[in-house]
Amino acid sequence: MSGHSKWATTKHKKAANDSKRQKLFAKLIKNIEVAARMGGSDQEGNPTLFEAVYKAKKLSLPGDNIDRAIKRGAGELGDGVEYQSIMYEGYGPAGVAVMIECLTDNRNRAAAEVRLAVGKNSGNMADPGSVNYQFARKGVIVVPSRFSEDQILEATIEHGVEDIQLIGENFLLTCDPSKLVDTRTALQGAEVDYESADVEFVSSVKVDVDAASAQKVIALVEALEELDDVQEVYTNMEISEAVLAELENLGE
Repeated sequence: MSGHSKWATTKHKKAANDSKRQKLFAKLIKNIEVAARMGGSDQEGNPTLFEAVYKAKKLSLPGDNIDRAIKRGAGELGDGVEYQSIMYEGYGPAGVAVMIECLTDNRNRAAAEVRLAVGKNSGNMADPGSVNYQFARKGVIVVPSRFSEDQILEATIEHGVEDIQLIGENFLLTCDPSKLVDTRTALQGAEVDYESADVEFVSSVKVDVDAASAQKVIALVEALEELDDVQEVYTNMEISEAVLAELENLGE
């Protein structure tokens, strides 16, 4: 799940089996298509496309798939799909706020599937605006911890980095969304490799959960992420180091 949850850093490690990998690839392809449709096929002139392609390469999406997605999104293949971006809001177990970002070609299908998944996993849908006030759009950059905090700060200090946290095997940098391109460009210039650079919804109101509640929220998020129309799920769940260790011991 995206955002500042400590669970976020292990999200894609769970995509090892073929079915999860194919779902992940489908979401990456959709992101590339939409970015190319919105801003054109030139990655240098389209930062959103650049980041979508960069992330796809990091997650081992084959180059042929990337090239076709760019061309399809830009209308060069004539078989592009028009996607709508929709945000759903809700609450999960333990009162954890949930925002569900969809890209879909069928609004009714997306709404029905999201509602069903939330209801089946101890959650409730919420009215538009009742949850999103707790979240703000932030630039979030993930940098492997093989680079030192000093290296990262030296490269980015002039670009308005608001926060840096070591979470697991990665540093999470947070910045204003308008500074995201400058910040990741500065990292590249300093030869500091990064895993991803995205604009995400980050909550300033965290909900601490115990292991049992964390398991339920994770189950909700994973059920939502299984849906083809769901691109990202954001929560305000905060998992302590002790609870994270407990989850890992339970095999989560």
